[in-house]
Amino acid sequence: MAHAKLHIPGPVEVSEKTFKAFCSPMIGHRGQGFKDLYAKVQPQLQQLLSTKQLVYLSTSSAWGVMEGAVRNLVQKKVLNCMCGAFSDKWFDVSKKCGKQAEALQVDWGSPIRAEAIDKKLATGEFDALTLIHNETSTGTMSPLAEIAALKKKYPDVMFIVDAVSSMTAVPLKFDEMGIDVLLAGTQKAFALPPGLAVFVASPAALAKAATAKDRGYYFDFVEFQKNAEQSMTPSTPSIAHIYALSSKLDEFFAEGLENRYARHKKTNQMTRDWAAKHGFNLFPERGFESLTLTCISNGAKPGGRTVDVAKLQKLAKDAGFLIDGGYGKIKGTTFRISNMGDETEATMSQLFAALDNAIKTL
Repeated sequence: MAHAKLHIPGPVEVSEKTFKAFCSPMIGHRGQGFKDLYAKVQPQLQQLLSTKQLVYLSTSSAWGVMEGAVRNLVQKKVLNCMCGAFSDKWFDVSKKCGKQAEALQVDWGSPIRAEAIDKKLATGEFDALTLIHNETSTGTMSPLAEIAALKKKYPDVMFIVDAVSSMTAVPLKFDEMGIDVLLAGTQKAFALPPGLAVFVASPAALAKAATAKDRGYYFDFVEFQKNAEQSMTPSTPSIAHIYALSSKLDEFFAEGLENRYARHKKTNQMTRDWAAKHGFNLFPERGFESLTLTCISNGAKPGGRTVDVAKLQKLAKDAGFLIDGGYGKIKGTTFRISNMGDETEATMSQLFAALDNAIKTL
């Protein structure tokens, strides 16, 4: 089958080099070979996340770790910060885990702000909060540093942050921020196949998890820590993913992390410029746009151009590119273009040339 190059919010395009690493010969997950593999990626992951804590590998989607964080760390009540489809879903997950949960809801396209969180945490009702740093459904990036600064005021509240579509594309300094859990799936900015999650927990989070009687089995943070100390995982991991992760981390550091961040910023600005050239507005509140994907308004907000999104998608696919037609309640009234992972100025220019041709025929 002909392959349409992925410019959707995830999974993103995976390189031949990464696939080759993914197909490395299999080894035993309790043998020295696996320990050596994990020990090799561990310091790279720590450098990537600016942490002295051990970084864990979970064979799951990020949602597994998101649910696990709720089960491990919520004993009183969790504040679920909601600004789009995926952060909204975390509220539902919290309730289905049997936890007391309250929504901090803002309009889709608006960011979560520290002031709103501060007012909620000041009540003393909460011992945890959840936040999605980069809400892919709306292309909105909330100000994580501003929010993380509240941790000093509320040291007993567990700050749980999903960085699924921002990790590796923007600087995330875990220890400096002082938050408690930072997690991501590898099918987005890591540019790996879906099926592996990366996460890190603070000493305070591990201490609290140890007191949770119903933290579950598969996502038991205490077991992740015990095993990581031995360069192991609690259960059988996807070894292929970890081979691919190792290859990818080598690429990150060969490029240089600052260069990687600058590349994402540049390719994201190219996408915004393309949208503006064709008369489109962006969906997120100005100043809080994602740096890894662009959510373009197509009638979701007043003003700006509108097109038949389904036709635009088909024309793009016919030209060899897959873009996204919007998500949830803003499907069709927005469309999304990803620049995360391995994309460069050259590869994004190829996409925009195809989209330019598509726009001419609409």
